[in-house]
Amino acid sequence: MKSKLIFFLVLNICLFGVVNNLLAQNPEAKLGWKLGAQAYTFNRFTFFEAIDKIDSCGLKYVEAFPGQAIGGGIEGKMDFHMDAAKRTKILQKLKEKGIKMVSYGVVNAKGDADWLQLFEFGKAMGLENFTSEPDVKDIPLISKLCDQFKINLAIHNHPQPSPYWNPDIVLSSIQGQSKRLGSCADIGHWVRSGLDPVESLKKLEGHVIQLHVKDLNEKNKKQAHDVHWGTGVSNIDGVIMELKRQRFKGLLSVEYEHNWYNNVPDVTESVNYFRRALK
Repeated sequence: MKSKLIFFLVLNICLFGVVNNLLAQNPEAKLGWKLGAQAYTFNRFTFFEAIDKIDSCGLKYVEAFPGQAIGGGIEGKMDFHMDAAKRTKILQKLKEKGIKMVSYGVVNAKGDADWLQLFEFGKAMGLENFTSEPDVKDIPLISKLCDQFKINLAIHNHPQPSPYWNPDIVLSSIQGQSKRLGSCADIGHWVRSGLDPVESLKKLEGHVIQLHVKDLNEKNKKQAHDVHWGTGVSNIDGVIMELKRQRFKGLLSVEYEHNWYNNVPDVTESVNYFRRALK
């Protein structure tokens, strides 16, 4: 009996040490944040290649996007109309790399049947979120599907003049709908539209489901490009502080849209900056 107690005590101490080590490496986890990457960051490569790159950046979550070739000898793209066999192979690849596919988008569907198929795909893949810029007329249907499938839909904001460029528009669109409808706050696109990321997050408090995180070299310019986090004009530190204040829980997708063929070092440096800032 005594030896069993000693064994379990040692086991608990070891587990405690492992957990503390993981939290030290990934301090965002303590806040309930999932730091991952939007696979569009690596859109010059296949999804399977993107998964390898995301893993090498020290990240364990991915947001897939519809237009990316699957790779790994599998024909086709990351299209939600894919058959069950392809879904199984993708999930196996993710399992092998220890990476969780949390979100999928930016995606839209055409008509009721197509939206239903999208949500069925999400359920099969174990998704938490979709990111989308849906037609306003589809929002009541989407609201019902969110509740039915228990999957969130986060409305994304491409730059002005896209339909949802301003947080006020997003808030108006989700009013009276499911709590699972909210915002995918793309802070870089807000900067391109001349909006302040922190003030925009404040407007959306309680409705931010996930983020696309970018730090840009210039304000109010569509041609602005990504730079290492903390060196640009997106106020990454202010965004972190505001998310903490809001007690945000969810996915933050790195979306680095620059230096396309060799941006793993850029993403890695940005991830390291983010984690140093949290510590």
